[in-house]
Amino acid sequence: MLQKQYRLKKYSAFIATYKLNNVASDINICIYFGKEKNQTDIPTKIAFVVSKKVHKRAVVRNYIKRLMRESFRQILKENNNIYNIHKYISIICTAKTASINADFTVIDNSIRTLLLKHQ
Repeated sequence: MLQKQYRLKKYSAFIATYKLNNVASDINICIYFGKEKNQTDIPTKIAFVVSKKVHKRAVVRNYIKRLMRESFRQILKENNNIYNIHKYISIICTAKTASINADFTVIDNSIRTLLLKHQ
């Protein structure tokens, strides 16, 4: 589970992040980036979205969210500035239909490559 300080919850923050249209996309995952921060003491808020269009069953959607959450948790735990996650106010990670058949290594690799590609 992601720590509480890193969770994006407000509807207005979701809308603001989507409106910027600052996107990095892959076959499995699409990542929306929010505004860049002026202050470094504010933690980056991260959200994970899997819509019903990806899969009908909530069990599958929650499984994909758990995989994405674990990948981001490991990236935050590494505490290196390769991926520049702490540069943004908010990040929304959405899954695509191809992520249903993907395992953790595939999702982790796609998230890491998208974060590196977006720099």
